[in-house]
Amino acid sequence: MDNCRVITPRKFTDDRGFFCETWNRRGLVAEGIDVDFVQDNLSLSVDIGTVRGLHCQLPPHAQAKFVRCPRGRLFDVAVDIRKGSPGFGQWIAEELSAENGKQLFIPVGFLHGFITLEPNTEIMYKCSDYYATDCDVSVRFDDPDIAIDWPIGTARAILSDKDDAALRFADFESPFVYEAA
Repeated sequence: MDNCRVITPRKFTDDRGFFCETWNRRGLVAEGIDVDFVQDNLSLSVDIGTVRGLHCQLPPHAQAKFVRCPRGRLFDVAVDIRKGSPGFGQWIAEELSAENGKQLFIPVGFLHGFITLEPNTEIMYKCSDYYATDCDVSVRFDDPDIAIDWPIGTARAILSDKDDAALRFADFESPFVYEAA
């Protein structure tokens, strides 16, 4: 999908373990990702089937995110919410894990969410703007208009009260507008 990118950094392994650069500004710029990140977030989800999302920050605190999974395994999702985009309302997903080392860049104008596939899964992500409570929005992770093909049945999902009360996609008025590159 337009502008979302999967990045797999090189991993150097030997009998002691491994070394990996998880973020390198020059390397990302070379991949077409030129974003100033201002905040790092870390989240632990204890149980399989924990859902966080679908979330985004609205302007003036909209956020691009650069997501990775340093422990465990998760199914990470981004949904295009840019009006006029050829991909509006469509989703992409990538399995992120400590083992595969994949990272997902999610630009401004996308909802973000994930479901954990292993116990004690951690997610780390960089954000391009600071969190602002008054700009936070949640859309139902299981909304039929988006129809994400979650790898765990939605009846098994573990949700926060906030995510359980999230908006329907049809009731969400996106302020984001698609601009062709």
